[in-house]
Amino acid sequence: MGRRRVVAAFDGGAVSSDAGALLLGKADDAIGLIDRLSACFEDRRRAELIEHSVRTLLGQRVFGLAPGYEDLNDHEQLRHDPVMGALLGKLEARRADCAPLAGKSTLNRLELHAASGVDRYH
Repeated sequence: MGRRRVVAAFDGGAVSSDAGALLLGKADDAIGLIDRLSACFEDRRRAELIEHSVRTLLGQRVFGLAPGYEDLNDHEQLRHDPVMGALLGKLEARRADCAPLAGKSTLNRLELHAASGVDRYH
């Protein structure tokens, strides 16, 4: 038997363990679920203050649930995940003080306001 050298390096840059979620993105491209779902909402927030669209928020939540990230706390890490950003077409934030995707507090506000009937999202 020949010998093989094993090399481990931890300088891969931004990596993700959820590359299989890219298949979800292709399925969404085919059926348009996230676009159709976001069309059900009327966003009454002030547009000039918005970093994350309703489409991005809903897509982030759906694409997070599918691989098992049901807890909103998981999104504190997922908001920087390159696969999640690629799925939603948002690899960079527009503002320097924001992450590309939403954190747990922003997603929580969407869920609570949508369920309570408060008219931020209708």
